[in-house]
Amino acid sequence: MAAQFDRRLRKAAVTTTVAAVAVAALSASQAPDVTADGNGRQTTSDNVPTSDTPAADSATGNSPYYTDLPPLNSPSPAPTTGTPTSPGSSEAGIPATVLDAYKKAESELRRAKPGCNLPWQLLAAIGKVESGQARGGRVDANGTTIGRIIGPQLDGNGFALIKDTDDGVYDGNSQYDNAVGPMQFIPSTWAWAGRDGNGDGKEDPNNVYDAALAAGHYLCRYDWDLSDQADLNRAILSYNNSQDYLNTVLSWLEHYRKGTHEIPDGTGSLPVGRSDDTNAGASPSPGRTGANTGSQAPSTPSPSKPPASEKPTKPGSPSTKPPTDPAPPTETPAPTPTPTPTDTVHHLENAGTTGLTATAGDTFAKRISTRAETKAGDAVGKVRIRFTVLGDTDATFTGGEKVAAVTTNASGVAVAPALVAGEQTGAFTVRATVVGRTVPGLDYKATVTERVADTLTSTGPKELTCMPGGEFADQVEVKATLKGAVADKVAVTATLIKSDADPAENDKGPYFKDADGKAVRTLTGRKTDAEGLLRLPKLYADDTEGTYILRLTTPGGAVLDITLKVAEPAEPTPDPSTDPSTAPSATPSTEPTA
Repeated sequence: MAAQFDRRLRKAAVTTTVAAVAVAALSASQAPDVTADGNGRQTTSDNVPTSDTPAADSATGNSPYYTDLPPLNSPSPAPTTGTPTSPGSSEAGIPATVLDAYKKAESELRRAKPGCNLPWQLLAAIGKVESGQARGGRVDANGTTIGRIIGPQLDGNGFALIKDTDDGVYDGNSQYDNAVGPMQFIPSTWAWAGRDGNGDGKEDPNNVYDAALAAGHYLCRYDWDLSDQADLNRAILSYNNSQDYLNTVLSWLEHYRKGTHEIPDGTGSLPVGRSDDTNAGASPSPGRTGANTGSQAPSTPSPSKPPASEKPTKPGSPSTKPPTDPAPPTETPAPTPTPTPTDTVHHLENAGTTGLTATAGDTFAKRISTRAETKAGDAVGKVRIRFTVLGDTDATFTGGEKVAAVTTNASGVAVAPALVAGEQTGAFTVRATVVGRTVPGLDYKATVTERVADTLTSTGPKELTCMPGGEFADQVEVKATLKGAVADKVAVTATLIKSDADPAENDKGPYFKDADGKAVRTLTGRKTDAEGLLRLPKLYADDTEGTYILRLTTPGGAVLDITLKVAEPAEPTPDPSTDPSTAPSATPSTEPTA
């Protein structure tokens, strides 16, 4: 991409205060020898793209982008180093569905990552630069582009070299990767950054809702605060590592912040002037579908001057030197490029990480450490290691992301941000890979265990009664604690057992009801609330009288028994003063009197 940037830098530059600020912020953000903090957020420039940052570590693979500028009648157009195109080729409005996708993504990020302060106008600015707002809003009712938007193949020929990572599933190319969709994600980045933004159960880079939400999460990784100019610049550069790209996106961001309007889908202008074009304002070169193919005015060749060594002589005067055959050209061998630290990595080693286990909802006490080594086993510093959470799990790194990139230190070690267990229990994998180099990944196994409680207590009576065929008046409610503290979200199992000596499920006596009204004598999947409390459903009794036990248990060993009695009410004891059968007889005596 360096050659492309050089071509653009030769274009007429527009110098303004905003450009100076952007350049200063960029320069300040690229200090060497820094690392990430515990949250995966760079302390200075560990996660900030630099000139040697691999293209594969960006959202787009540093693919070409469109250099259109905001309309010239913008109140205060921001700068770019590219040459502005004509006002008519820029689109001030945003297609309705595309605009809706940006705003919904902003709303979701406000909820999920409020500290990021993502403005929808930033997504709009990137969407404008990457695809001209999905080629002028050419999307269907669900937000999926009509025809795929695919960038040029990243084969190293004028672009970055990124070999195929998706078997051509997204880009149709099984040899090299291409950027795909309205936000131009490369497949290897979409594999971890993809999101389902429209709730259809799929993560499709060609859907503007999915792509906008994925872009929002991508820009908000590392706990960046996008209301801070330095963090904003870092986030934009991580999307596509080019100073021109940064300035172009900032110009559209400023434009959209000053106001925009909704236009019907499919009525937006098509983008022109791609960053790899050889002439400013020319029609885009082949590669991205949907680009404008408008005509280009013919150029008038400028008169050429003879080389200084070929000075003209007077007519008729002889040449001062007879012509000689030119010396054969000497072929200068191309210099062998100096290998980067990444080029020297042969394999990854576990740097001492063992026993990755945490209770649901807790932070793992240990952090994953990986060491990059040469074939000889020497440490390799300044190499970016990507850690990715894999498997069916809701565990994430601190900050809510499932991926983090950290640079190795002088000892060749990269320490991943802390892992946070979700509520889903079971095993999963964290894979460490070298960014920009194909070497086998290193897998770490981690396990999330259930929340536990060591004590269950009843908040109501520990003995309940009911008539045969009736229902118990009181519902069982319990409180779970762990070492005296409230134990929330703890799973409680409730079983009507045969006896204290036989904890098997009873087949008679009291029971719960399922959704169909059928008798159930074991309940699972019930969890305590934030106060550690759990109220069980109503209990019913069949016609079998007796005394029964409801046993409640939790992971961690807590056990509580509730006694249930099913019996007819006792006969009331007669009151002699009111019972005629016990009153004195009123029948006259038949005994003779004296």
